[in-house]
Amino acid sequence: MKKENVPVIFSLSMLDFDGIWRYQEITADQVVIPARPNGWVDGGLYRRAHEHTWTETETWNRGLWTRIFQGVTNCNRLIYQIESGFLPISDQVVYDGIIAELRATRACYYYFLIDLWGNVPIETKFDLPEGYLPEQSTRKEVFDFIVKELTESMPLLSKERGQSTYARFNEWAARTLLAKMYLNAEVYTGTPEWEKCIQQCDLIMNSNVGYGLESRQKNVFVTENQNSIEIILGLAIDANYTTSWNAFDHHMQTLPAGLQYKYNITQEPWGGMCAIPQFIDSFDPDDSRYHDNFIKGPQYTIGGEPIYITIGSAEYIGKQMDFVNEINSIAQSEQHQGVRFEKYEIGLGSSNILDNDFVLFRYADVLMMKAECLLRTGKADDAAALVTQVRSRAFTGAPAKATVTGAELLAGSVYDYGIRDNRETPANTYEGGADIMYGRFLDELGWEFNQEGRRRQDMIRFGAYTTKSWFSHPASEAYRTLFPIPKRELEANGNLNQNPGY
Repeated sequence: MKKENVPVIFSLSMLDFDGIWRYQEITADQVVIPARPNGWVDGGLYRRAHEHTWTETETWNRGLWTRIFQGVTNCNRLIYQIESGFLPISDQVVYDGIIAELRATRACYYYFLIDLWGNVPIETKFDLPEGYLPEQSTRKEVFDFIVKELTESMPLLSKERGQSTYARFNEWAARTLLAKMYLNAEVYTGTPEWEKCIQQCDLIMNSNVGYGLESRQKNVFVTENQNSIEIILGLAIDANYTTSWNAFDHHMQTLPAGLQYKYNITQEPWGGMCAIPQFIDSFDPDDSRYHDNFIKGPQYTIGGEPIYITIGSAEYIGKQMDFVNEINSIAQSEQHQGVRFEKYEIGLGSSNILDNDFVLFRYADVLMMKAECLLRTGKADDAAALVTQVRSRAFTGAPAKATVTGAELLAGSVYDYGIRDNRETPANTYEGGADIMYGRFLDELGWEFNQEGRRRQDMIRFGAYTTKSWFSHPASEAYRTLFPIPKRELEANGNLNQNPGY
């Protein structure tokens, strides 16, 4: 399959430097950007994200809002141009299919909007009068709109899995998105829709078009991953065709400068992003995901020479770079502190843009969505069978550990929640995760889907996002489950009201 033959969707809003991926992760309990010897302070914006003290004036928040709505506008423009005949399509089947695909793509942009801000304007027109200001919709109205768009588009979308539908909305990508809407329905509307989520997952699982689990999770995230049987919807990224400088630069954001020589990267990385130590401590050391998804320990060049620490406290400069699972605090850290990320393979000779396609939906997620709904509807043992299926490939060296029981999934989290900051204040706390309902299932989601831009959403669904503390983050106010409507948007449109609490 050739990447140049498929469209690039969502990459700017999802993967750019201040994109959806980053703020679904660094506001949650797995990823942190601490202050580093080479910077990463930037006016305190990463610290505010970690501590849940952001305001309505954050530039990243407005940038997210703007880029996602640009995606909505682009979909509206194309639909208008096709329907008006400006882009003529004579074949009715092709015409209907393209309109359906654009509606599903627009629904996906609204999925991001409902998840991040909740109460946003619904806009489906492009030819709008001068001075037009959209009305704000409730989160329930946005939910109903997304479900309607997907349901009406579904019969007209391709059922094929292959070159012609890769990185595009076919029926199965749309059903996966619809399942995600139902999975999060209780958060979005106050009314759970577990059975509807199961129904969509079953249709995907019984589709017989070739989706399945890879034998090894890492296979989903290798450089040439476009042929993976597990990817239901990927964002096509190729350094030869992707022009945005920050389109997929997670390796640049996590690797310090010296690691350029481990991977022969064409540009010097500048990273500070790393894993929160409490999350790393939650892994079973026999879990292959613990080894495959992270960079730990002493570091060497591609030729086998040690890589040295070049900046930071005098006691460390000149010593070998040895990534340790400890960080002083969000306010100060050393160059070698914190386990780094490599779930997506960092290909030798990579530029600032990775060539891996970003995985938005995959088959393991379908299995785990169904499992979560079964768990929440009293079928814990059935849920455990699906979770065991996903775990099995991670414990090939210790197969007995792959099996999880329904009783275990009903237990709390093994994550050691609490403040873990080396500063004298605030004082460290020890909360644990036993009080999180279905917390062990939340752990399973973390072990399988870390670094995939979804942890905030999962934590909110399990009631842990604002109630628990981790690293330098204290528990926060309940309204922080939504981001604020950007202040400049409120000033520009008097029809918008701020989300409660801001």
